[in-house]
Amino acid sequence: MKGALRLAAVNRRAQALGLAPGLTLADARARIPALRALDMDREADAALLARIADLCDRYTPLTALDGADGLVLDITGCAHLFGGEAGLREDLLRRLQRAGIEARASIAGTPDAARALARFGGPGIVPRDDDSDTVRPLPVAALTGEPETQRALLRAGLRTVGDVADRPRVALAARFGTDLVARLARTLGEEDIRITPRRPLPACMVERRFAEPLALIEDALAALAGLATQAAGLLERRGEGGRRFEATFFHVDGKLTRLAVATGSPLRDPGTLMRLFRERLEALGDRIDPGFGFDLVRLSVVAVEPFAVVQPDLDGRAFEEEEVSALIDRLGARFGADAILRFAAIDSHIPERAARAVPAIAAPAAETRPDGPGWCRAATGAPPRPIHLFDPPHPVETLAEVPDGPPVRFRWRRVEHRVAFAEGPERIAPEWWRQSDDSLTRDYYRVEDETGRRFWLFREGLYGRDTGPPRWFLHGLFP
Repeated sequence: MKGALRLAAVNRRAQALGLAPGLTLADARARIPALRALDMDREADAALLARIADLCDRYTPLTALDGADGLVLDITGCAHLFGGEAGLREDLLRRLQRAGIEARASIAGTPDAARALARFGGPGIVPRDDDSDTVRPLPVAALTGEPETQRALLRAGLRTVGDVADRPRVALAARFGTDLVARLARTLGEEDIRITPRRPLPACMVERRFAEPLALIEDALAALAGLATQAAGLLERRGEGGRRFEATFFHVDGKLTRLAVATGSPLRDPGTLMRLFRERLEALGDRIDPGFGFDLVRLSVVAVEPFAVVQPDLDGRAFEEEEVSALIDRLGARFGADAILRFAAIDSHIPERAARAVPAIAAPAAETRPDGPGWCRAATGAPPRPIHLFDPPHPVETLAEVPDGPPVRFRWRRVEHRVAFAEGPERIAPEWWRQSDDSLTRDYYRVEDETGRRFWLFREGLYGRDTGPPRWFLHGLFP
């Protein structure tokens, strides 16, 4: 029987016929031969719950998942936007019913009390400070989801929450554990616990509701521009600028569309922000379909940083960095932040480990610009290392006048190059502290052939010190 198929959920008609979750499928078919049973799709159920949670974002940004079939909303300070708690609850249930979803909703002083009342048939709205009296008639299943604990409570003659509440807490903790006592206190409204929202709470959020839905996306963007100006004022008073912004367009039918943009430096200019949002909108393959219209537009500043006014230098480098940052922001808005990369310096002498590509928006250029002797320019004005390196380095055949000297000619890709000038060596030892590093010492040379092309070659291994004859590789090309 442990491996038998069981009912996970039933509709109202099946419940009226005596079926309940947990009943084996064989027993259910024996009672109702014409029973229609479908395989449970947990991924589809989770996706539907996530869509419902998105719909609930219009009521509060503090929305948390509660198991596989529930949501908890912290509506503190939000109910007045809907005419009170009753208006908010009715609007939520009406929207869900219009979408073909049957739901139960309760409003109480604590999440645990609201959860217990919604799942076990309590009133829709509990008056303030009446949580304890309201939840006492509920069954003990409202306190715990563990069947063993429920059976133990029933064997002890405790059938309701009130029966459990009348027992000494010390005795309850000794027999059933401290978790039950904590749940009891939260369900009775004696303790409160903050919920963990499914989405991070934005640092700054402004929104605008419409009595009549907006049927055009341009009207919604105009409303968003007004919100950008409002958010800029809030950020200016705080001395901050936004690094990540999110625009949310709520459709009348319950759908929502999100547009997110990120910036390389703190931003609060409304015009620049709207240009980024328009770039992001144009990057979408199809325009946003308003459907029956938008009834709510929200702008969230997800990440903020202190905003410092930069004093421009006489050489104009500050303006150049601002132009580069603006270009990165525009490209990131169109192609995505992860598609625009810049090199960040790594504390390593090994060339292929000395830098790595990171999202350009992640850090300012000053923080990711490689620095040090390996990146500064030589006396001739040319960089001592090429910008692009071969990965892995290409093996070449060489001929040198002395074993540990630079090559006089080498063959690469079946073409022989005669060396006219050579500079080096730059010796780089292996990183001995890396246990997996079995590389050998390298001697790098900058060479130029008779046609003027420049190469970056290295000899791996030292004569008379390392096992086997040294090998030559071409690691990069100079422009």
